[in-house]
Amino acid sequence: MGPALGRWRRGFRAWRSGRPFWAGLLILLAGGPILYFPYAHIQLGSLTVAMSTVSGAGSLVIGLLLIVLGITVWFQPLVRVFVGVATIILSLVALVISNFGGFGLGLILGLLGGALAIAWTFDKAAPEPAAPAPASDSGPESTTVGPGSE
Repeated sequence: MGPALGRWRRGFRAWRSGRPFWAGLLILLAGGPILYFPYAHIQLGSLTVAMSTVSGAGSLVIGLLLIVLGITVWFQPLVRVFVGVATIILSLVALVISNFGGFGLGLILGLLGGALAIAWTFDKAAPEPAAPAPASDSGPESTTVGPGSE
């Protein structure tokens, strides 16, 4: 299993290097607390503490959108700026809608992930496709062979 695991790790490393992986992971993780805390019931002995808010559906929508945006930035890195801006806006909206943005955890992860998505750039060291050869500046006059070309 050693060589197969090594091949998988090298393949994953190559896949990860061509996209904003850490931004997508933070955005994906930001959706978790925002989605979880409004529906959580914590047991403290015989006492049940419900964290539900009036706008539980809003928390559900925001959490699911953040998870979808995290996956989107992995598989479509060209839309990273849109995803970053949308993540920052959703994280700030979750501050008001969803228990202070998942008690600050979802808010911080969303802001960091959105900022990383906006700041990520494509690797400049990657080889670019060869440019086509420039057309010659000599016009059709120089290639014309005939009675008037002398």
